[in-house]
Amino acid sequence: MGFVKWLNLLTIFHLFAVTPIFSYSSSFTSKFLDLAKEPEVFDWMVDIRRKIHENPELGYEEFETSKLIRSELTKLGIPYKHPVAVTGVIGFIGTGSSPFVALRADMDALAMQELVEWEHKSKVPGKMHACGHDAHVSMLLGAAKILKAHEKEIPGTIILVFQPGEEGHGGAKKILASGALENVSAIFGLHVHPNEPVGEVTSKSGSLAAGSGFFEAIISGKGGHAAIPHHAIDPIVATSNVIISLQHILSREVNPLDPQVLTVGKFQGGDAYNVIPDSVTIGGTFRAFSRESVMYLKKRIEQVIIGQAAVHRCNATVSFLDEEKPYFPPTVNNEELHEYFNSVVGNLLGVDKVKRAKLLTASEDFAFYQEAMPGYIFFLGMENKSVEQLPSAHSPYYKVNEDALPYGAAIHASLASNYLLKLHQDLPLVQEKYNDEL
Repeated sequence: MGFVKWLNLLTIFHLFAVTPIFSYSSSFTSKFLDLAKEPEVFDWMVDIRRKIHENPELGYEEFETSKLIRSELTKLGIPYKHPVAVTGVIGFIGTGSSPFVALRADMDALAMQELVEWEHKSKVPGKMHACGHDAHVSMLLGAAKILKAHEKEIPGTIILVFQPGEEGHGGAKKILASGALENVSAIFGLHVHPNEPVGEVTSKSGSLAAGSGFFEAIISGKGGHAAIPHHAIDPIVATSNVIISLQHILSREVNPLDPQVLTVGKFQGGDAYNVIPDSVTIGGTFRAFSRESVMYLKKRIEQVIIGQAAVHRCNATVSFLDEEKPYFPPTVNNEELHEYFNSVVGNLLGVDKVKRAKLLTASEDFAFYQEAMPGYIFFLGMENKSVEQLPSAHSPYYKVNEDALPYGAAIHASLASNYLLKLHQDLPLVQEKYNDEL
């Protein structure tokens, strides 16, 4: 072969090697928001959201919610696994092979009575979707509907995680234990936010929400008549000093630049004005933004309660309620995924619609996923001040602005599909050896 032809051939090989096959500006992902706003998708999401809202179910009791999800996935032609983690559903869109990326929506409601009067009010006394999980499910299904229509353009597999038991039950931990997310490269999640404008998102890299634990302690003394306290050992006085001493952990032991919370919210002891009870029960929560800080609080809570009880001649036992209220790790967003999120969502919504979130001392069990793989969660605004001021989460007056649904569906779909496109771009090309005689 002549030198010129050989040089031309090398040039062609070089162009194929450096030119990406896909990019974030892929034509099909740029249309996701418009597709999500189409009545066929938007009205469908609204209908699903309202059905779930009318029939709220608590953690690991989401049987009807799960049934509805499976029915809609079947209609869309999306295969799934069920049951996973009792009531969970895991759907699959794409090639069925690697690479894998996951999207998560939580399904459970709260044990509270809805006080919002509207056509689709909860039909179950004492249960309510007061944290937006009904919206989360409908948005993930909306994303699934959009992605299924473009399945042939997805170079990998998108895993849809419909998770039970987020509200204090650690459902994410059970999903992981099931093995359903093995070999997943990254996972994304969202949470609706009542105090951010609709069409905007907030998040940040690193620490976002606190890790949390709970405790309960019984301080035991000796009961007696209030008129002769010297014949008793008063657990109420002992417990009062316990509570004050617990606050000294924060004011005198914790770095003031490392935000932490320790709150006693339960105090039960005695039911008569003139009787010293035998024992007092207290309980509370502790929160911090690193696992080390959470574990330090846990250790010192036990030491202080037992030590202060002993000072006042009482005995104390401390439980951290590992079964009823499991420890949640801090929510920490992956830094590389943060840059990726800003790029993708900035292109979709506009860079001015992507804002920095503030730290939250609330906790989120999405953190379990982040301990197992790169993960990223963000807040989706749904406030329209011209209409009304929305109540905060876990309020009996909680509302969802359904105008936010298309944004969540489109962002879900864009993050997952673009991530697989990015992985496809980043795969090293196999360099074949060519015979010199070509």
